[in-house]
Amino acid sequence: MAEHLLEVRNLSVEFHTAAGVVHAVKSISYHLDKGETLAILGESGSGKSVSSSAIMNLIDMPPGRISSGEILLDGRDLLTMPAEERREVNGRRVAMIFQDPLSHLNPVYSVGWQISEAMTTHGLAGSKAREEALRLLRRVGIPEPERAMRKYPHEFSGGQRQRVMIAMALALRPDLLIADEPTTALDVTVQAEVLKLLKELQRETGMAVLIITHDLGVVSEIADRVVVMEKGAIVEAGTVREIYKNPQHPYTQKLIAAAPGKGAMHEPGARAEPLLSVRDVRKTYGSFEALKGISFDLMPGETMAVVGESGSGKSTLARALLRLDEPDSGTALWKGRDLFALSPAELYKLRRDLQMVFQDPTQSLNPRMTVYQLISEAWVIHPDILPKAKWRERVAELLVQVGLSAEHMSRYPHQFSGGQRQRIAIARALALEPQLIICDEAVSALDVSVQAQVIELLDRLRREMGIAFIFIAHDLPVVRDFADYVMVMQQGEVVELGTVREVFDTPRQAYTRALLAASLSPDPDAKAGHLASVPAEAADILIPKRSH
Repeated sequence: MAEHLLEVRNLSVEFHTAAGVVHAVKSISYHLDKGETLAILGESGSGKSVSSSAIMNLIDMPPGRISSGEILLDGRDLLTMPAEERREVNGRRVAMIFQDPLSHLNPVYSVGWQISEAMTTHGLAGSKAREEALRLLRRVGIPEPERAMRKYPHEFSGGQRQRVMIAMALALRPDLLIADEPTTALDVTVQAEVLKLLKELQRETGMAVLIITHDLGVVSEIADRVVVMEKGAIVEAGTVREIYKNPQHPYTQKLIAAAPGKGAMHEPGARAEPLLSVRDVRKTYGSFEALKGISFDLMPGETMAVVGESGSGKSTLARALLRLDEPDSGTALWKGRDLFALSPAELYKLRRDLQMVFQDPTQSLNPRMTVYQLISEAWVIHPDILPKAKWRERVAELLVQVGLSAEHMSRYPHQFSGGQRQRIAIARALALEPQLIICDEAVSALDVSVQAQVIELLDRLRREMGIAFIFIAHDLPVVRDFADYVMVMQQGEVVELGTVREVFDTPRQAYTRALLAASLSPDPDAKAGHLASVPAEAADILIPKRSH
């Protein structure tokens, strides 16, 4: 019998590129036992996803190459196993769920067919596979599972899609589940529910879980041990408590120090003439009321955080304010002029003052344009801002401001990680030196240290240039560190509005208390992410009514 379920020994992975060889993983070793959860913690480019892809044989070769090492599953080396045996291992013994389920679920097949396919591929009869798919959808909490079997991925919310992917991964009852950033873009309550589901399923099946993440809160919530990676190498390993309470390596210390939610709260100054005054904004889609009379004021240089779960109306509000969607009624006075009443020509002139950073940079960045073209496009549209001779110099400055380098300007979006693409989107928004930036989950996919760096950048721009922010987020510790005011939305309505101190220290509404209780803490002794810690009256709001 093998000593460990999974043992990775001296694994090295390299990629051959036009610019030379990139050593993505450098002789790493770790192990994982049955029923155990191991977290691989690190930032974009640390090699954590590449190392897990090697276990599943998902590295494109070429340009990739596993240059050394062994990956032992119950003592057998997956790297030397014949291809037919390796195919039997994938899915049946080792399964994987990915960060972005919409990109990994086939858009042209129903989810029932896709879950069933995982089983029929490994020899299960079609009728039995459909029965098991239905049982799995029911088990992972998908509402109306019979109907859900016939639905397509785009018909589910992000949390539901992640649950569908978990059902697919569990179809063959694997011994090892690899979860690559499984909760990055999810609301705090949905994230807590997904992690709780993984823990329940682990207890039921005894499977081992290898979770790849940059979120210290997720690590403290679900992991038994942690491996910390930097630049392809393991720099530290230990139990969750050892790593958090007594980190030895400077990189681990930097990650823990960068965790949000520990700084001083902002104390907003006196409020005078608002930059933006929103009154009774409403928006419906058919019979669905997305916005039900939203009102608030925003001063110059102020940050209004908007929090709430998926479907609460946060993004609809942002799109309405920018006239990307036309509201049904209400007013939004920008320096006394109603944005909703402006003609297209008048609105065009104001576009440079109002910018937006979207949640998904993969969708918002044109894949056919280089980074230089993406950022300088703003000056093509508004040529009076900057002479063309200074474009390259300014693009380089903006890239450095958001934590990238000037040499990145010749690359295309697909050549960057998700966090790097979001930094490019922020640089593009800053190119026009706007007076208001609407950030729609702009830092949700960033590494903790990069997130801290970007928040510090935005805070500095607010202080130095007087830029105001509408900051839509589900990461409440980040909101606590960055916002002046917090607006809590639920089902299209504002249920609470106050200073960050009022909302975080003395929340009035049960829904707000539920959001705060479900937020994950990086401190393993706090265990704030457990839904068991949600106040009873708040739990009644979140758990029975939500199925994703």
